[in-house]
Amino acid sequence: MSLVSGWWRSAWKVLRDPGVAGTLGFALLASLVPLVDVGDTVFKLRFIWGAQVPLDVLLGWFCLRAARVPGVDRIVRSYMLTLSGTAVAFLIGDGYQFVRSIGWPVVAEINGGVVPTVMYLAGCSLVVGRMLSHKSPGGSRGERLRFYLDALAVLLGGGVMAWCFSLNSQSVAGLELISTLIAASVLLLAAFAAVRMVLSGTAPMTKGGSIPMIVAAGLLALTTAVPILGSDGRLHPVLMALRILAAALFAVGPRVQELQTRVRPDFRREHRRRPYNVLPYLAVAATFATFLAVMPRDLGYRAWGGVVGVIAVTAIVVIRQLLAFLDNFDLINKLDATLLDLRGHQAMLHEQATRDGLTRLANRTSFAEAVAADLADPRAVARGLAVLLIDLDDFKAVNDTLGHGVGDGLLTTVADRLRNAVRAEDLVSRLGGDEFAVLLRGVSEPEAAAMADRILADVVQPARVDGHMLVVKASIGVAPAAPGDDAEGLMRNADIAMYAAKDAGKGGIQQYAADMGARIMETVELGTRLREAVGTDQFGLVYQPVVEMATGRVTGAEALVRWHPPGRDEISPAEFIPTAERTGEIVRLGRWILREACRQLAEWRRDHPAARDLAMAVNVAGRQLQAPGFVDEVAALLAEHDIPPDRLVIEITESATLDEPMVLAALHGLRGLGLDLALDDFGTAASSLGLLLTCPMSGLKLDRSFVERLGIDSRPTAVATAVSQIARALDLTTVAEGVESTEQAEVLRDLGYRRAQGFLYSPPLEPSAFAAGWRVSSTVS
Repeated sequence: MSLVSGWWRSAWKVLRDPGVAGTLGFALLASLVPLVDVGDTVFKLRFIWGAQVPLDVLLGWFCLRAARVPGVDRIVRSYMLTLSGTAVAFLIGDGYQFVRSIGWPVVAEINGGVVPTVMYLAGCSLVVGRMLSHKSPGGSRGERLRFYLDALAVLLGGGVMAWCFSLNSQSVAGLELISTLIAASVLLLAAFAAVRMVLSGTAPMTKGGSIPMIVAAGLLALTTAVPILGSDGRLHPVLMALRILAAALFAVGPRVQELQTRVRPDFRREHRRRPYNVLPYLAVAATFATFLAVMPRDLGYRAWGGVVGVIAVTAIVVIRQLLAFLDNFDLINKLDATLLDLRGHQAMLHEQATRDGLTRLANRTSFAEAVAADLADPRAVARGLAVLLIDLDDFKAVNDTLGHGVGDGLLTTVADRLRNAVRAEDLVSRLGGDEFAVLLRGVSEPEAAAMADRILADVVQPARVDGHMLVVKASIGVAPAAPGDDAEGLMRNADIAMYAAKDAGKGGIQQYAADMGARIMETVELGTRLREAVGTDQFGLVYQPVVEMATGRVTGAEALVRWHPPGRDEISPAEFIPTAERTGEIVRLGRWILREACRQLAEWRRDHPAARDLAMAVNVAGRQLQAPGFVDEVAALLAEHDIPPDRLVIEITESATLDEPMVLAALHGLRGLGLDLALDDFGTAASSLGLLLTCPMSGLKLDRSFVERLGIDSRPTAVATAVSQIARALDLTTVAEGVESTEQAEVLRDLGYRRAQGFLYSPPLEPSAFAAGWRVSSTVS
């Protein structure tokens, strides 16, 4: 019951289609004309030919639409285009005969004259030739033999019908008889070709599309075999109506196919082999029916008994064979189910081998294979290829602070954004971790750069994952393909460009250039050496005094790290600190700096009473603030070395990511311990004023770039004045960095600054040199 209801729902959807409903509606209305008493025989003859012209047009139009459905098989497209050629031939023949019937109506030529016959043969030859060229099924020799025997059975059955009906007609003669014989022969050959194609199991027609066309072929055979023109010179009205209906059904078939292939364009791959085919048995039944129809009615009981006996025995044998097939059908179903299950496992294994388990994007292996395949195609390279490598900045901090569940949610969100940002022909992949890749096809270098800009803009939108609003940042490397590139080299170029984007400050895009490799190798080598050096005695701290400008009294010290590789020149902090931040080594290095600075401060406080009021300033990177337990670590250091919290100043660079929830929580935690927080390099970032509203700062450090131009340029003086006024209004302490001349110091004092550091007062000093001043002070006293 459910099968019947499902079939009815599918049929109802098809019948509601405007194309199908309009075509059948026109045919039904047109078929009423021959059935009612309207006009004479000539008028109805003209109407038959005229009604078929728009139906031929619809057939061609529906065939072209079915051929253009995206994703359909090449064989389906070719068959539909061939069928559209048949429609053109029919249109020429029907149109010619319609015009001719108006000027010179010849009732006897009901099947058309020479031109319609020729065009009918030409149109049928196109589609019949296409069906005959359809590939026969493979398999064993027995399977091929059964296939041809089935097709031959249908051919013989049709031949018997054509012989008995067409040649038995006594009312046709001359050109009409020749036309009838030709039409019957062509229909017979078309039936054989169609059956041969259907039996192949890979016909380029859906079941829904082929049914109307099979019914139309049967109606055409009927109207061709049975004389439409009766002995009284009148046209048979029912057969005339059937001819119109046949043309409509023939046109509807491609429209139904279009509707079905738009939903399932790969229908040819879903064929299931049946245990038997009913077409040969239908041919047997049709042959016996024809045999009974043409038998003389004056035969005796003896002859009729033999006829009925032959038919009955044949029917029993056929039924016996069908029952045997049905007995094995359950076993075949079980085998099919097993095969489907195996195919499902195979598909699952293929999915696992080629797809990323979290995001369902292509994985590294399948992406590399796709890149290699495109690079091996000169036409694809000529059209333009590019690989984008996308790496999320500071993704590790999300996993470390919010957990891997939130991190996975962010990766899934980014994957969805990448899918939506690219075109249908592009390929998106997750290579692993927080690294994604995109293969752009058919793009020039400027187009690849524009695509990268658009992708970055989509990816970096804030994302809400499990109740957390996350700031998304990413760096993109762009590597256009050139002739001769291989997949490994192209992806390596994209990787190099991506690291160059990170070196330039993250959150940007870099296109690969030939000299990037050498620079990246230097950076990689520096990162490797840095990783090996952290935790050894290669690093040391120097301390630059912070003084009161009015008295010259030292009130504090800033701890500055220095790297002295063995056997090499000292490496500047401006060179290795960015590398440490990018590689994450800044966390280990910063932990050592903080510990060593606290140890040194405790030693000075213990050995020199003058150092009891000294404040130690230590620079802390944004990644340190994101590290779990950072506040507890600082509290433990203060307790271990017996340092009052107000004697430790944490300096945070203004350009660090200070608006993220975990960073703000760490800053508030440090202030809760009683530490002072100073915003270093103040005035160099666009978010300076906004940070004063969100971050619990207690001090500001005016960047040296403003100090060095005091008295030379009015703008730095204006900025320095504004910073001093803001600090006073917010009750913040201020320190001016990089003071090197007395003129600068005088201007700063006039502007309200009380503390400064710079070479005017002292360069950074070794611990012993820094403490020398207290020793001298103690000796003098």
